[in-house]
Amino acid sequence: MEGRIMTRLVLRNLKLLEPEFGALQPGMEVLIEDGVVREVGERVSASDAVLDCGGRVVMPGLIDSHVHVMLSDVMIPNLEKVPLTLATGRAASLMLGMLNRGFTTVRDTGGADWGIRQAVQEGAIAGPRLFIAGQAIGPTGGHSDPRRRTDVFGARCHCCNAMAFGMATSDGVSEMRKAAREQMRQGADHVKIMMSGGVASPYDPLDSLQLSMEEIRTAVEEASAFGRYVCAHAYTPAAITRAAEAGVRTIEHGNLIDDASAKRMADQGMYLIANLVAYYAMKERAAEFGMSGDMLAKNDLVIEGGLRSLEICKRAGVKVAYGSDLLGGLQVDQSREFLLRQAVLSNLEIIRAATTTGAEIIRQEGRLGTLQPGAHADLLILDRDPLQDLGVFQDQGAHIAAIMQGGRFHKNRLA
Repeated sequence: MEGRIMTRLVLRNLKLLEPEFGALQPGMEVLIEDGVVREVGERVSASDAVLDCGGRVVMPGLIDSHVHVMLSDVMIPNLEKVPLTLATGRAASLMLGMLNRGFTTVRDTGGADWGIRQAVQEGAIAGPRLFIAGQAIGPTGGHSDPRRRTDVFGARCHCCNAMAFGMATSDGVSEMRKAAREQMRQGADHVKIMMSGGVASPYDPLDSLQLSMEEIRTAVEEASAFGRYVCAHAYTPAAITRAAEAGVRTIEHGNLIDDASAKRMADQGMYLIANLVAYYAMKERAAEFGMSGDMLAKNDLVIEGGLRSLEICKRAGVKVAYGSDLLGGLQVDQSREFLLRQAVLSNLEIIRAATTTGAEIIRQEGRLGTLQPGAHADLLILDRDPLQDLGVFQDQGAHIAAIMQGGRFHKNRLA
């Protein structure tokens, strides 16, 4: 069974975890045909191919709504010396790790392009389904500008500079319009803009406000005209409020959010993509990868707000998706986010963040993050019940008995 699409397969003897329902459904069967879930019930249509799940839990594949598959170094400026061939090879390894951990879909927020997305679609690279932003766009001197202070303006070759490949600087309305249009020409599913300072950028204060309101509205206007949306890197209440006023759809990070800015998000129907694990991993290990004291000091400013941001958003009614935002060698901590959120949220709330909410953000409701009929056959067969024990997602996928993506088993130790 492993490695090929099962034309018609029945999963039997399982407990179904459909996140929207919120409780295990024992004694269920699932019929998968041509990579799609066709039937779910106590008895489905017969098939010659049957997999006994041994009473295990079956649930939709996980969705990580904030990753960077091409950013293979914790110190982003180091990518300046990395050719795209090497960056792609590293990305293949990073994406394989994500898929092994049960993440069958990821939303890349800067770096991945249509080429690597297509490589996954064609099966040339094993990895999650990719929804891409192309280059993340920000102003000169902002979070998308990782140049050294000794660098000067000039053309940078994308084919031998993975750093430039993932980031773009844009100053003024006309440049923003062109940059946003270019990402969509290149197949972007969403447009990423930088609206405040960041931890991993060397020179911008965390509370700096980046891009003018006219530039932000221009990005939103262009994305909307193309049937896409804007996601914004933002930490502070001021940056989040500006994003809401301009029509941005999702806030990435948002650690320093307050009640007022959360209410603005709720009123606008916006989403927050939180990624607590990135800050814990950087605090514990980023120095060994070369992260400077100034960057780590900024990290300390946002790490305390992580759990508080989840509480504030829950109180305001803002939906929060699962994100990791880990760079390079820190990406092995991707599933640790499940455990960190337990201090504030229930297991079911955390699972929904990594399934149904993630599907809403990428506009794939009913197709991903669910196992209802008509959905892609992206699923996990688990050794333990995640409603009781989120540790089942730890240890790099060791407790996941099988991983299916689009009707093809990536992993199956039950066969």
